[in-house]
Amino acid sequence: MVVGDIATGTDVLVIGAGPGGYTAAIRAGQLDLDVTLVEKNAYGGTCLNHGCIPSKAMITAADVAHEAGNAEEMGIHADPAVDMAQMVEWKDSVVDQLTGGVEKLNKANGVNLIEGQAEFADENSVRVGHSGEGQGSESVEFEHAIIATGSRPIEIPGFSFDDEPVLDSRQALALDSVPERLVVIGAGYIGMELSTVFAKLGTDVTVVEMLDSVLPAYESDLTRPVKKRAEELGIDFHFGRTATGWEETDDGIRVSTEAMEEEVAAEADGGAAETFDADNVLVAVGRQPVTDTLNLEAAGIETNDNGFIETDDRARTEKDHIFAVGDVAGEPMLAHKGSKEGEVAAEVIAGEPAALDYQAVPAAVFTDPEIATVGLTEEEAEADGFDPVVGEFPFRASGRALTTGDSEGFVRVVADEESGFILGAQIAGPEASELVAELTLAVEMGATLEDVAATIHTHPTLAEAVMEACENALGQAIHTLNR
Repeated sequence: MVVGDIATGTDVLVIGAGPGGYTAAIRAGQLDLDVTLVEKNAYGGTCLNHGCIPSKAMITAADVAHEAGNAEEMGIHADPAVDMAQMVEWKDSVVDQLTGGVEKLNKANGVNLIEGQAEFADENSVRVGHSGEGQGSESVEFEHAIIATGSRPIEIPGFSFDDEPVLDSRQALALDSVPERLVVIGAGYIGMELSTVFAKLGTDVTVVEMLDSVLPAYESDLTRPVKKRAEELGIDFHFGRTATGWEETDDGIRVSTEAMEEEVAAEADGGAAETFDADNVLVAVGRQPVTDTLNLEAAGIETNDNGFIETDDRARTEKDHIFAVGDVAGEPMLAHKGSKEGEVAAEVIAGEPAALDYQAVPAAVFTDPEIATVGLTEEEAEADGFDPVVGEFPFRASGRALTTGDSEGFVRVVADEESGFILGAQIAGPEASELVAELTLAVEMGATLEDVAATIHTHPTLAEAVMEACENALGQAIHTLNR
């Protein structure tokens, strides 16, 4: 029996229950709006189910295994056995706890939940198709809509994710055994995080990257310790190469690559063509916004040349009553950026004086060591007309870093010399993703070098490195030589 269409109405329709979508729905509910949230797969979106959370769980598990087996210097001798299936089961339990919490929070805030895939019928309604034979569809009319459909991994020619040996990040995080050999295409943040995970679990990892460095979006002095550490773990890098295809062999697969043209080819190793044997190949060349399922034309909305939906500082699209948040709204594709956009969209709809301010959006890469940044680099500060002053503190001078056995990297702060206002920061080292929070607050609130330097920090902690970097910029550092 086919269920006939039913029609409902709502103040706010949110399409997609990832960090941007579910945050928007909850905030709108808190503001006493009638809210309907449509999700076709799982609450929490890619971040909670297949990205941020499961990858960090696997990173933690791999770190535990690796550290336990490499702590002889501390007098600890162990040979840990890795049960990949059990590790994945533990990771899934963390995911289930969080996604279940998202669903409960939405319900507790009065959000009406609909499972299905939404596409626009016109600029004031959508049709939601329900999965399963005979489940039919329903129409939802709205006064305002928030698009939060996220992004998906980019598939490259010759490497279909439907082929068993070819993995995207989601599939890599669900393997039930540790591959002996893995080729990773792409040395961006996803490729480097997962390369490190599998190398620590004992996999022979080869990374193929078309550019000439790891994490090309970051400054070279930040990425240098990451590459060094990766090589110490046995990761084999091949830069200036592009993957062209793969074929089955008697004991796995063989991935074919070619050197890039022009100036990159001059530095490519291994000649014009080179192959690498593996059990699996992980394609991690980036992500693209999911807009093709929405029938945006019916709503009168176009995407730009990169496939993103353009928005203003209140998350509004070219249609003032339709908003877009998260990955579909453009770079940077960061969960916390999407969450903030979702909050702002809900508040604007409710008539609140909300707007987006991107001057203090932190970013982190959970490699070994971690990298985290916020605000301006020294070069960017100069380009914006500032006369920057820079302070650094190396973790090798941090007592707490030394006691953890992890003292690679540094904290760097960039400030305006005349006013002392902190403009940005870059961190490479232990717990960089946590340490950047203090400096993000400093940028957001307009704090000065003296504000942070004069704040008493607990000893011994990694956070002291932030204080000392600010002191170094002032010429007052105690535990490192001043510039």
